[in-house]
Amino acid sequence: MARIFSVVNQKGGVGKTTTSVNLSAALAMAGNRTLLIDIDPQCNATGAVGSDPAARHALLGESPLGESVIVTDVPNLGLLPGSRRFQDADVMANSDTQATTKLRAHLDSVMDDYEYILIDCPPSAGAMTETALTASTEVMIPIQCEYFAMVGVAQLIGTIKKVMGATDGRLTFGGILLTMYDESLELTREIDEDVRDFFGDIVFENVVPRDVALCEAPSHGQTVFQYAPRSRGAFAYTQLCMEVLQRD
Repeated sequence: MARIFSVVNQKGGVGKTTTSVNLSAALAMAGNRTLLIDIDPQCNATGAVGSDPAARHALLGESPLGESVIVTDVPNLGLLPGSRRFQDADVMANSDTQATTKLRAHLDSVMDDYEYILIDCPPSAGAMTETALTASTEVMIPIQCEYFAMVGVAQLIGTIKKVMGATDGRLTFGGILLTMYDESLELTREIDEDVRDFFGDIVFENVVPRDVALCEAPSHGQTVFQYAPRSRGAFAYTQLCMEVLQRD
């Protein structure tokens, strides 16, 4: 049965999509059948693996989910592309619709086909993110090592706890990841200490450094492993992958 991660943070630019794309690639390269799902209307995760957005999001359709999965250039990695269609985003963002039930049913239907499923969520703690969390087994939160890193995290934790209470223990904390890490900066070290003191063992030991390769790879439609396999970013996501596997 698959471990389903929602990668979430209501703040943009914290490495959420970068983590979704490169961690899913690392898991796949480690020999695990992995599915990357893009539910962010910006469709950045879709473009980051060299694919185009779908005309309509497969999670909202009636066809079997497997029919819409795209084979990527990364062995063992499939992609369910995002959609920029306004109506799709509106349905997913409306918690009063049947979107939550349909999303969970779709994911449950392919849980035996994959070992890991990662959902790249929009930068929001709203209904669309809540819908994804309801269908997931774990939540991963990338936190940027900058001044406003903790701003809004309390609200996000509140949303996560709300879903945990409504899903009978299905959803658990997969971990908090420190991103854009610059060990030469005192601010980075302070944030590292504060986050670990506050959240404890759910914070991943491994961190993701600032690395130009991580910024450049998406513009080439590639993961960091394809674009710069010897970069600091590639090494960091390899280490993170190993830590995720050890937490299984």
